[in-house]
Amino acid sequence: YLDIPDKALEQNPYLPPYYHPGEKSDEMQYMLERRRELGGYVPSRRTKHKSLAIPDSKQFGDVKRGSGKQKVATTMAFVRLLKDLMKDKEFGARWVPIIPDEARTFGMDSLFPTKKIYSPHGQTYTSVDRDLFLSYKEAKNGQILHEGISEAGSTASFIAAGTSYATHDEPMIPLYIFYSMFGFQRTADELWAAADQMTRGFLLGATAGRTTLNGEGLQHEDGHSLLIAATNPAVVAYDPAYAFEIAHIVENGLHRMYGEKQENIFYYLTVYNEPIVQPAEPEGVDVEGLLKGIYRYKAAPETTGPKAQLLASGTGMGWALKAQELLAQDWGVAADVWSVTSWTELRRDAVEAEEHNLLNPGDQARKPYIQQKLEGTEGPAVAVSDFMRAVPDLISRWVPNDYTSLGTDGFGRSDTRHALRRHFHVDGESVAVATLRQLALRGKVPMHVPAEAAKKYAIDDISAAPVGETGGDS
Repeated sequence: YLDIPDKALEQNPYLPPYYHPGEKSDEMQYMLERRRELGGYVPSRRTKHKSLAIPDSKQFGDVKRGSGKQKVATTMAFVRLLKDLMKDKEFGARWVPIIPDEARTFGMDSLFPTKKIYSPHGQTYTSVDRDLFLSYKEAKNGQILHEGISEAGSTASFIAAGTSYATHDEPMIPLYIFYSMFGFQRTADELWAAADQMTRGFLLGATAGRTTLNGEGLQHEDGHSLLIAATNPAVVAYDPAYAFEIAHIVENGLHRMYGEKQENIFYYLTVYNEPIVQPAEPEGVDVEGLLKGIYRYKAAPETTGPKAQLLASGTGMGWALKAQELLAQDWGVAADVWSVTSWTELRRDAVEAEEHNLLNPGDQARKPYIQQKLEGTEGPAVAVSDFMRAVPDLISRWVPNDYTSLGTDGFGRSDTRHALRRHFHVDGESVAVATLRQLALRGKVPMHVPAEAAKKYAIDDISAAPVGETGGDS
């Protein structure tokens, strides 16, 4: 029925002619109307972007006060911060929480009653949890994207919301939270596409660490997501230990991505499911160091013995602080504890410094930030995290001290947190022995001391590790 003669088809059967139904046809009128609603004929990317009014620093202050006597995991601390930020009438509506499956695991069911889960049809059924105070609630104007068990779909939503500042001139703040093992391991290619499309927003690798989420098999024991994240140039990755660190990182990230001078980056934060007493922000905390990747969290106790530097991130801070106590109490060693909030940011700074020095050989050499922070400190540096050694080793070349690392290399297994940490030799006792060994190699303590410490703490016996509370404690 199309007005195309057979001769036109015979001329080139592989390239049939285009057919135009006429300007006034129903088909053309429909297409023109759709184009008008979409805002034009050719999709375009906006290069001038709206900046958002980032909430005042006071709105980030609640989690900085610590948790008192209550134990709170950093995942829950982040959710509390998010709830505070989403209360802002203007700014709060910009957040797009994306959850593939585990809302209750992460404590995000607390958002259900007020923010609701988006459904274009509203809630058309009675939920099985309807009797719960925090029951499942869908709505046409819901703010939460609850994707079901689809990491690929969730990452696609992250990209869509994270590029809306350019495609629709409406900056949105996607917050995609997932089991840390199911992010960069499963959807790294999509996250590379996110970088390519200049996506902005926050990724949360929750239940992070190879020893912190135990008991569900190896599929959940993440010891390498930070390493994969380090390969993506657009990802700003942090492994924070405490709630107050998270508050500073999120505030800084919002300004970098949505403030006056916007950057084409997105953030990855590893957060943990291990309840700890969240400390209040220390007075005079080194915020610059916290954001750049390292600051001294706790100075060494006053002793007359040898010195050492303990570098830790995430849940590893608890082990470093215990090692500091054991070293001072049992062996007279004075060890500073440094919180390394980002191994990858420290490495990138060092690489940039080397690139600057290569291009400007006549200028005074630029020192990497990690070198500046540790320059003048005494003793060997021992690094530890709940990730494989390759993560803290990202900065090894630029540490001015003699450097060694501990990590969770190899497969994990199901056991208590303390037993797993003893198995991997990352617990406080193992950190203490590793420090004593480095001191012995440098003649700062007698050679027999590390062996005595290893025997005293039974670091080769996982059954000697304390049981702790359910799943182990920090």
